[in-house]
Parts: sequence; C-alpha cells; structure tokens
Amino acid sequence: MELDKRREIVSLLLNKGILLDRDKLNQINEITDLETFHTHLLNKFQDGTLPEFSQIFDEYKTSMQQKGIDIPSPPTINVIFSYKGEPKKREVQDFTAFFTSRYHIIKAILQNRKELQNLTSINRLNQKKEREQVAVIAIVTDKQLTKTGKIVITAEDPTGTIKAIISQGEALEMAKETSLDEIIGIVGTCSGNTIFTQAIVIPDVPLYKEMKKSPDEVYALFTGDFHFGSKHFLKEPFEKFISWIRGEQGNEAQMAVAKKIKYIFMAGDLVDGVGIYPNQDKDLDITDIYEQYNEFSDQLKRIPRDKKIIVCPGNHDAMRVAEPQPPLYKDFAEAVWNLPNVTVVSNPAYINFHASDNFPGFDALMYHGFSFPFYADTVESIRNKGGQKSPELIMQYLLQRRHLAPTHTSTLYLPDAQKDNLVIDRIPDFFVTGHIHRVSAANYRNVTLLNCSCWIGQTEYQEKVGLVPQPGRAILVNLQTRKIKILRFYDEGND
Repeated sequence: MELDKRREIVSLLLNKGILLDRDKLNQINEITDLETFHTHLLNKFQDGTLPEFSQIFDEYKTSMQQKGIDIPSPPTINVIFSYKGEPKKREVQDFTAFFTSRYHIIKAILQNRKELQNLTSINRLNQKKEREQVAVIAIVTDKQLTKTGKIVITAEDPTGTIKAIISQGEALEMAKETSLDEIIGIVGTCSGNTIFTQAIVIPDVPLYKEMKKSPDEVYALFTGDFHFGSKHFLKEPFEKFISWIRGEQGNEAQMAVAKKIKYIFMAGDLVDGVGIYPNQDKDLDITDIYEQYNEFSDQLKRIPRDKKIIVCPGNHDAMRVAEPQPPLYKDFAEAVWNLPNVTVVSNPAYINFHASDNFPGFDALMYHGFSFPFYADTVESIRNKGGQKSPELIMQYLLQRRHLAPTHTSTLYLPDAQKDNLVIDRIPDFFVTGHIHRVSAANYRNVTLLNCSCWIGQTEYQEKVGLVPQPGRAILVNLQTRKIKILRFYDEGND
C-alpha cells in the first residue's frame, strides 16, 4: 500500500510537469504520512498554478513540524577537496616548493597566536640585543638530547637557521613531543643565532571551535578496511552488517535507526589488492584485482540507494601508494564509479555533508592513515599509552600539528609544487581514518575523531608489523546530538 501511494504521488507530480531528480525522490521517500502529503499536493494544484517542488515540500515540512513531526532534510554531499594532480616528472625544486608551501600555510595559522607577537625572521636575530625577547616560526630539521637533559632543536625559515635550547618546564615537554619537519613557533631570548627557549607554540585547533548539530535526526555511519578478496575477510559479520543496514535485522528501534542512516563513510583499503606485501597471494581468495573491485561494487549495491556512500582509497587499493592518492582509478573500479549513490574521493579529502538552506552542514576530513604507525612508534607519549592501540592519540597529535604526516619519512608522498595537500588547513567537524584496524571515537576541541574498524581477521603479516585488529565494528553517529555508538557485528576481535 505504501509503495502504491508513493507511485501515485510521483505520477501526480510528473503529470503536472514537475520533474523529479534523485534528491527530490529521496525527499518523497522520507515522508511517513503519505496520505497527508498527497492531500497537500491536491490542495496546491486546485487553483491551477504549478509551484516549485521545493516550495511544495517546504510548506508540507513546516506544517508537519507544527504538529511535532520532524521531516529530515534530504542527504547532500559536496566535495570540497579531492586531489586530481596531473602526472609529471618530479624535480628537486618540487620538493623545495612543497615544503615552502607547507611553511607559508602553517605560518599563516601560527602568526595569529598572541604568544608570537614579537615575531621576526631568523636572519634578523643578529640585529637584536643580547637577551632580547623574540619569536620565530621555523621548520624543525634536527633534534638532539644533551647529557644534561636539555633538548637542542635546529630549525630554519626561508631566511636562515637557528639553534633553540630548551631546558625546563612546559617547553621541554613540548620539545620532547616535537617531530622532525613540523613547523612550530619558538619563543625565547636571543643570543646571536641561538634562542634560549621559553615556549614552543604549535598551530593546533582553536579552543572556540563550534560543535555543530543537525536540526533533524539523521545518522552517519563510519567504516572501512574491508579488504575484499582476502581469505581472512569476515563474511558472517559483514552479512549481519548489511542485513542491519537494509532494515532486515535487529529489534524495532535498531531497524528504525538503520532507516535514518543517510551517510556511510568508507575510509580506504576497500579491497585487499595484489602484491601489496610478500607472499600475499597465499592470503587471497580473489586473485584478480578487477574481480576484487567488482565484488566490492556488488556489495555496495545491496545498500539502499537513499544512503549516500563516500569512499576514499588506502594503501591496499590499486593505485600509487604515495600521498595524496587520487580517487580510485576507473580502469580498475569502474563498477564502483557507476553506482549512483557513491561519491569517490581522494586520500585525503574534505567533504561537506548534510547541508541545507538553514544549516551549513558538516565538514569531514577523510584520511586512510598510512602515517599512523610512524607516530605510534616515535612519539613517546603515544607509545607509552598504547601506540597503535590508541589511534585517537595519533589523530589528536596530527590535528595539533595541522598536518597528516609532518615528518618526511612518516609516509610516502608525492611533492606537489603548488601546495602541500597533507596540511590540515581547514578544521573539520569529523576526522575520519582507518588503516590500523582499530576502532576508536573521541572528541578533541569539538572535532570528532573516528578511527574505523576493519572486516578482516589478523593475518600473519599484520601480526609481524604489530597490527592487532578490532574487526567487525561500525561507528554510528547521531548528527542531531553528536552522540556516538560503536556497533559490534563480531564479538571475537582482540581489544
């Protein structure tokens, strides 16, 4: 009966000459009181006028809200940034331009900090009086621990190089956390080309970041690291996951929530790939990369079309590993590109979603997370608190540095002479990652940090590199309240 009534409504609108695109059909699908909407339409058409569909729907929505019935806004996706760099031969000057770009972007963030009010360039330090208070913004090129417990940082800006000596207090703790190649503010007193450092300033996220909340009850789901094609793919938990999304499994409340999911983010390693690590062929159930993507596409087809799916690649996907990774290559993943409710973006990417006339929407930064193991191992505070088992600490660390992989060796990258696209120059509402097969959800200065689970058991190779998975989980976020739930479809993962 419900389907017949929806068809009747669509037929009435088409007969009146009102064209319906996918978004308008999605709005009709959100209507629960079809009889009321049908009556509303008949009343609108009585006087012979042909109003815009948006006017019809907005008036209906307002009348329902006056009765205490909420009609969600249709799902919207706007890709703010997705890398599309053209292939070219890289020269030495490209690396120089790459780091120069990073320096100027982060300098623009840092120089607004009140701690850096005495800002100067390094080549002017010799003109300063002995012990005069100064501040510089520079990139860390070396860090040494002395026998007396001091830290000596070598740093440079476009005009020269300095030594920063840090001996005590909060500045010493900050220096211990500092990574090579990150850009920092250094505050202290000068003596020639040496600064006796009193404070280290990092770009960080402003304290006043707004916690956005949707005006309507809509949900977003975050997952990734499916590794389709692997023998270790967890088929049963994944089947439970798909059945729940389709509204075929769970109690009444759980199925009601599943219906309200309008966005699904998938953070890379969509397939297991071929030749990614030594002897991988022994771990593969599907050995052809084209068939792996066809399998991924077939599974996406099972997800209801009213849910927008956003996918980015990871290091197992069939493309270059160097970041930023472009969107999935159509040569391999054409079936995925052809799905009408799927948006394919690069790694990393910025996406604005769920915007409406009265709400700016949420900004999501998607990054697969290839740099994470490096910081889990090299940053002492992260290593001491669990390393790769604490992805939220890695995410917070990178947000504070406003860069996804500040250290030269922390990830493979392709230098873009125009811009370092791994800089976090736009503060997101959601920071979405994966790669290390752990699930975590945290909040840092009103940025929601979500590291997605996986759908693969632990392989021998993963055990060798220290990956202890928490498989078969999905992260559910109520966009109206920003409350988070971690859903378990597999109960035997390692915690």
